[in-house]
Amino acid sequence: MRKVTEVTAELARPLAEAAGCTLWDVEYVREAGTWFLRVYIDCPGGVNIDQCEAVSRPLSDALDEADPIEGSYVLEVSSAGADRALKKPEHFAAFLGHEVEVRLYRPVEGRKDFRGRLLGCDAAGTVTIALADGTERAFSRKETALVRLYVSV
Repeated sequence: MRKVTEVTAELARPLAEAAGCTLWDVEYVREAGTWFLRVYIDCPGGVNIDQCEAVSRPLSDALDEADPIEGSYVLEVSSAGADRALKKPEHFAAFLGHEVEVRLYRPVEGRKDFRGRLLGCDAAGTVTIALADGTERAFSRKETALVRLYVSV
């Protein structure tokens, strides 16, 4: 049986493209006792509410027809956000050279958060960044909880 996220991505991808966007990611998570199916889309000029609606309504109908989820859930369609998580190889490739934040499961040298310029992500999922002091730091997939774009305020 295919994962809920895979089925949803397959249904959402053409709908996102029809709305002038790309599908960024799909998450199926339980929070506070409620299941959420989150679909993140991206557009070169940013995502607006009309594009979210253009994906959400037909996706809801397609999910009702395909029925890949037992029980109730909340469908959310939104922008990937300026501080989007980087998860897939194509995400890392698209943002090489950009400032990212790497959050670890356990502290390394007394820190769980590192920020630097994204230098790469290899096939094993090891993320390499250039720190502000000019040194390079590599983090394995196993130790990395989250990699996301850093947005300065």
